[in-house]
Amino acid sequence: MSFKLIFFKYFVLFLFLPFIVSADENEDAKTDILFLKIQELESEIAELRNRLESQNYLIEKLIAESSDDKDEDSKNLEGMALNADIRFAGIEDPESKDQIYTAALEALEDQNFDKSFNLFKYFVESFSDEEKTPLSFFWLGEISMIKNDFENAMNFFMELISSYPNHYRVPLSHKKIGDIYLQSNDMKSAKDKYNFVIREYPNNTASSLALQLLKNME
Repeated sequence: MSFKLIFFKYFVLFLFLPFIVSADENEDAKTDILFLKIQELESEIAELRNRLESQNYLIEKLIAESSDDKDEDSKNLEGMALNADIRFAGIEDPESKDQIYTAALEALEDQNFDKSFNLFKYFVESFSDEEKTPLSFFWLGEISMIKNDFENAMNFFMELISSYPNHYRVPLSHKKIGDIYLQSNDMKSAKDKYNFVIREYPNNTASSLALQLLKNME
């Protein structure tokens, strides 16, 4: 029930109360009934006030939470900007794929694996290059293996294999997948993968490495 309706009822009762009251012998009973009606209306008004106060409290709480979320988002954006500054330190043009790729390799040689990973990841997400993109996927897989992140390593090697099936790093990527199985103690899958490499790429260096690993597993 709305405030307007309640107050209208309240107003009507008080407006006509003097006319309703008469010298009739039932006057006291009528007055009691009207008094009870007025109390009922007052109770309804109080209930509506409580509801409004509760709604106002919830609205204020939601506004405060929204403000907190915005502050947190702002902090996250500041953190991302700071990470970007660190990632691209020493790089004149972040849009230059050659500079990004070279910086990623240099970070890898310096064993700065986090920076190297971020740069290679940025490269594959930002540029398309028939030579450097598959190599970036390969190095992302290698770095992930160094970090013992075998799931991501597998995904990066598989991405190279599926997207660039004729690239010269494909045989070695298959062998690396065998290494992941080996380090995960999945001996059967490791042997199957090494045998696949030997069978499919007999003249590739990856085949010689796979053969040696198979002998070590005997």
